[in-house]
Amino acid sequence: MSQLTSAFRRSIRRLTWHGRQQRPRPSIERSVSEREAKPEKDLSRYSGQLFFEYLVVVSLKKSGEVYEPQIAYQFPKRENLVRSQKEEEENLLKAIPLFCFPDGNTWAPLTEYESETFSFVLTNVDGSRKFGYCRRFLPRGGGVQLPEVFCIISCLGCFSLFSKILDEVEKRRQICMAVIYPFMQGLREAAFPAPGKTVCVKSFIPGSGTENIELTRPADSRLEHVDFASLFKYLSEEHIIDIFASMLLERRVIFLAEELSTLSQCIHGVAALLYPFTWQHTYIPVLPKVMLDIVCSPTPFIVGVQRQFLAELQDMPIEEGLIVDLHTGEFLKKIGDEKDLLPKKLYKELLNTLQNQRKTCQSSEELNDLVTNTFVLFFVKIVGHYSSHIKRNREHIVFQEKEFRKSITSKSIRSFLKRFMVTQMFSLFMEELQGHPLAEEGFFERKIKEYNESRKKVK
Repeated sequence: MSQLTSAFRRSIRRLTWHGRQQRPRPSIERSVSEREAKPEKDLSRYSGQLFFEYLVVVSLKKSGEVYEPQIAYQFPKRENLVRSQKEEEENLLKAIPLFCFPDGNTWAPLTEYESETFSFVLTNVDGSRKFGYCRRFLPRGGGVQLPEVFCIISCLGCFSLFSKILDEVEKRRQICMAVIYPFMQGLREAAFPAPGKTVCVKSFIPGSGTENIELTRPADSRLEHVDFASLFKYLSEEHIIDIFASMLLERRVIFLAEELSTLSQCIHGVAALLYPFTWQHTYIPVLPKVMLDIVCSPTPFIVGVQRQFLAELQDMPIEEGLIVDLHTGEFLKKIGDEKDLLPKKLYKELLNTLQNQRKTCQSSEELNDLVTNTFVLFFVKIVGHYSSHIKRNREHIVFQEKEFRKSITSKSIRSFLKRFMVTQMFSLFMEELQGHPLAEEGFFERKIKEYNESRKKVK
């Protein structure tokens, strides 16, 4: 194993949180506030923050008989860092190259390469996450060349917006590297917009003059990092629900795909189905080859592996879980009880709604709304009565677990809750609610209210 790979593994152990070794801070978004569109109400959801921390260019350098990824350019260069900040930056910069080229070191110069956009996630020991938004392409010029990756590191999750930024970066790279710097500097000086708002960045391009680049954040901030269309392109409704059920009980799930973009888009999509809960374990949408042994971990994880490593994966002692092949749309490995995990009635409701209504969606926005509302309704029926079992006294707030579960009349839902309530995502969800008892009513709470009102009308 090369010196670079050894350093990378040491760094990633510090950056990526594995399972239950250290409990992260509660990262549950209780829900999205009705007044979130107002900037002053959106401080907890990114507005006003810097767009990004770093722009890093990663290129391939010859090392003996193979090529290894190395950082060729970094913006900005941070100075006067204290020791802890410097160590954090060093760990981050050591980890980035192999996430930009997770495919191993079998590269060779190319004459053609289709531009590819993908993302990865690094989780710190405190549970906080950094997103890496990547564009991999061949630089302009004649003859054979090696691809390079422009990677934007940000604590903000908004794939569609950063994809547009990478469009601008790639356009400028094909002119000259020097043209990228003023654009990124202008972006760094701009404040991240509130949901539904637009920020304008001025940038000069030789031969074209000054351009005004408008960057608009989606109005629904819950879905700004998600495109469910990719998920349904590769998987059937039944398989998506089976994966959802496995994730709810915090099992191990491995996704396989040919392209990095497919892996990152589909894995972000399935993770979003858990709203208002959040996956709290190992989460690596694009797993570098040198980290393949993570799939042997006994703790829960969601990881994405390139399909070219399937043979190596099959030789590993992987514990029980799901292996999902996005290329064929099938499960290569499963436990066998996936269709029995959810309450039967709710399983059928999920399946029928997705199968019958998905065909009527005319746009990705309509599909996103349908999928979100369908799965949120599932959670409303499962845990929507939680507020009746949070009791407050002068000293503290108590969640009455037994009463919460027993108040459900359906035996199958009670049985499911018995398993779901011991998961870390449920525990942290309840901790967040107890820690912020006066939090503003949001999307999930509104859906609970709508559901309860509709039931009253039926009666």
